[in-house]
Amino acid sequence: MTAATNDTFELGGDITVNRMGFGAMRITGEGIWGWPDDRDYAVRLLERAAELGVDFIDTADSYGPETSEYLIAEAFAPYSDGPVVATKGGLTRTGPGSWPTDCRPERLTRCINNSLRRLETDTIDLYQLHAVDDDVPLEESLGALAQAKEAGKIRHVGVSNFTVDQLERARDVVEVASVQNMYNLFNRKYDDVLDYCTEHDIGFIPYFPIGAGDLPEDNAEFDAICEANYATPYQIALAWLLHRSPVTIPIPGTSSIEHLEQNIEARDVQLNADEMETLDGLA
Repeated sequence: MTAATNDTFELGGDITVNRMGFGAMRITGEGIWGWPDDRDYAVRLLERAAELGVDFIDTADSYGPETSEYLIAEAFAPYSDGPVVATKGGLTRTGPGSWPTDCRPERLTRCINNSLRRLETDTIDLYQLHAVDDDVPLEESLGALAQAKEAGKIRHVGVSNFTVDQLERARDVVEVASVQNMYNLFNRKYDDVLDYCTEHDIGFIPYFPIGAGDLPEDNAEFDAICEANYATPYQIALAWLLHRSPVTIPIPGTSSIEHLEQNIEARDVQLNADEMETLDGLA
């Protein structure tokens, strides 16, 4: 079975999700700050994602801040037939474009409790440490998540923006179900982290999965692959991620229902070995 035909992934070994998720950062206001201009449209977008088979939605308490979690609850709570929701804590917001880190254990405990309240749930399916705080040992930060998991507030723990060394340290503290790092067709900085996750069957959630600003212009090989598959450059970039490893769960985000629908269609693109070799060489 190839990565592309492996349509689902078992997160933490017991939560089966479709491998094309949705990133809920852009359903907030401009600058990932405040409420969107049309709150009802944002809720409809989330509902449309579910209609299209998206059952994994990623967010964070810093998106808005807080507004993304509120909108997800408005769309899906009490989640009886709704998607798996992953959220994150560890970044603060002092204004649009500002993302300071604060991963003190006592603060993360408050963040978890507040996310539970905003999401209107008793247990968060996947709670991720949003970043490493240079002022706090990551073992202490993850210790707070391990305690919340033991208390039943978190089902699984994930990490974000981690290196392989940091991931191995994290696994000494708590079982890690996923890693969320920036990764796309043209940004392979974390190839080694993805390979590690593939080897250990850890979910890898690439954020900024399209890397739109890096898509090539007037590249004959890339254009030929798009044409052969009747696909847009964005769809090819997403399809490449699905083929890259069976543990990838891309989470393309958008504030447009039309773009959402186009992104989800990337699940149907089947890249052959020659096309993958060509795409692998484009980075």
